Amino acid sequence: MSNSTASLRRKIGGAGDLQSVVRTMKALAASNIGQYEQSVRSLADYFSSVEAGLGVCFRKFGPTEKRTESKRRGSSLEISAVVFGSDQGLVGGFDDEIADYAIKTLAGIPGTQRVWAVGERVYAHLEDAGLPLSGLFAVPNSVRSITPLIAQILVESESQLTSSAISVPGHEDDTELHLFYNRPTSGAVYEPVHQRLLPLDLSWQLELAGRPWPTKILPEVMGNSVETLRSLISEYLFVAIFRACAESLASENASRLAAMQRADKNIDELLVELSGTFYRLRQSDIDEELFDVISGFETLGRSKSRQKVAR
Repeated sequence: MSNSTASLRRKIGGAGDLQSVVRTMKALAASNIGQYEQSVRSLADYFSSVEAGLGVCFRKFGPTEKRTESKRRGSSLEISAVVFGSDQGLVGGFDDEIADYAIKTLAGIPGTQRVWAVGERVYAHLEDAGLPLSGLFAVPNSVRSITPLIAQILVESESQLTSSAISVPGHEDDTELHLFYNRPTSGAVYEPVHQRLLPLDLSWQLELAGRPWPTKILPEVMGNSVETLRSLISEYLFVAIFRACAESLASENASRLAAMQRADKNIDELLVELSGTFYRLRQSDIDEELFDVISGFETLGRSKSRQKVAR
């Protein structure tokens, strides 16, 4: 076997090993997408219950958000933002897109900004852009790891979130909480999303307050009304951040799956090309060996003929 065919055989073997790794990563990414999407769906009923409770409070106390847009444009606003990215590679432009989207959006929001990044890669993008970063969180590697992350986010940003999370009628806070993350879509793999969690959206509060109660018996807020409202808003924040994180993780794995599918296709094409070249070279070597055998046989035959004539 020539050096060329031996080298091609090694390349084909290496490409085959790489394809096995790529297909394993494809299967893992597909499995992860399923668990994160399922976690988002499982939150729906609980979130509906939280919204129902908030609706009761808003009907009794009125909306907690009474500021006008002109007041919200003041320079005294404190803007807290959480940007969800990734810690691992092979996700295409996942981090670039959400970082650019967050940078562009935050540039249009006046006030003192503090930004937390979830993921080292998006942290680096935000840092290069000069955003005022206040912390870095590791990206969860499973659904169970999302809850501890949310606790970290809320504890880390407690000084900014406390006044907003316990807003009561007549109280005008100057703190906003924004989320930036990639959300899975049916057409494309994902799209960047911006969500303002605090202060609570006024139209959303009015819509909740106007929803009809599903039974004839209207509920009442028992005990400390302010504490009840605080608890419900806290649960609302938990569900909203959990959903954002889970959708970001689903998008990350969808991006990785798409990248692995492209890599798998490219490896298939490379293997076809390498195999074709290998078989052509191998056939060429076989032809040369056969030619040498035939040439030797003919030479031997001519030599024997000459010996017979000489006798």
